[in-house]
Amino acid sequence: MKKQRTLVTATIERLAKKMGIEVHVEPMWGYVGQIVLPDGRKRYFRNTNLDLNGLGASEIARDKAYADHFLRRMGYPIISGEVFYTPRWCKSIGSRRGPDAAYRYAKRIGFPVIVKPNSKSQGSGVRKVYNKRELLRAIKAFEHNERVFLVQRVVTGHDYRIVVLDGVVISAYERLPLSVTGDGRMTVAQLLRKKQLSFIRVGRDTILKPHDDRITAELQRQGVTRRTVPNRGEKIVLLPNANLSTGGDAIDVTTAIHPTWAALAKKIAHDMNLRYIGIDVMSRDELDHSPASYVIIEINAAPGLDNYATMGKRQKQIVEDLYARVLKALLL
Repeated sequence: MKKQRTLVTATIERLAKKMGIEVHVEPMWGYVGQIVLPDGRKRYFRNTNLDLNGLGASEIARDKAYADHFLRRMGYPIISGEVFYTPRWCKSIGSRRGPDAAYRYAKRIGFPVIVKPNSKSQGSGVRKVYNKRELLRAIKAFEHNERVFLVQRVVTGHDYRIVVLDGVVISAYERLPLSVTGDGRMTVAQLLRKKQLSFIRVGRDTILKPHDDRITAELQRQGVTRRTVPNRGEKIVLLPNANLSTGGDAIDVTTAIHPTWAALAKKIAHDMNLRYIGIDVMSRDELDHSPASYVIIEINAAPGLDNYATMGKRQKQIVEDLYARVLKALLL
């Protein structure tokens, strides 16, 4: 059965046809493709992974700990944290930096802390934990498909994603965590289903996980359950991370970004040797002001813009223009 094209695949196919560029997409899943340039050279893509960034730089970006190391070495502020290993990997490499060491570190810097898999993206496995029991549960949840994890200090502020392509800021938006807003009639569970339906209506392919135990934990801390009926206008935050891929919302600030922020983003892209990059930052200041206090959350060598494109006509056009730029960049 032929699967529906991803946003990236469909957009590249459409734009390439207009530009007279040949594209061959793997037919079963519509997820990967070959771009044949007019001079016969071949370029490839796998969803948002495009033939723009070098392999070494992309691999560093994919590994949060390595990326943090080099960003810190170059003087960029990052979230303070340390690397630890799952029990199975500790045993394999003879290390003592397992869950017990992670707990001692978390206790030293003070709960709550953020626990995240080292190599996952899109907010997968990210948890905000408040005690040893929750910490060990978080580690156990991803230990079968992850060897390395980070324990980081919690930072607060405005959570932004800035996307850069070849020295040009393509988009910038504030990311907000998954939440529902009460109407005085519907339960939290019903509001979450309503939100899922709203995603479907606008073509957003995010699949919410209503029974995610992270949602259960967040609700418990707020003294509510999935059966609670929030008051009209009352906002209930359901997840600790602000990734759009886990249902978060976004506020587009592309046209308002301060020149200093734009220059900073371009410099990070240059220093990490990434032509195409998503930079996640946490700042006390809004993006229309010069950055006074900020930390880099992480970087991404294959930032997805599917959810961003569903925000409105202007955002959809920005994404169209981005992939047109990508095709032109591949001609060089």
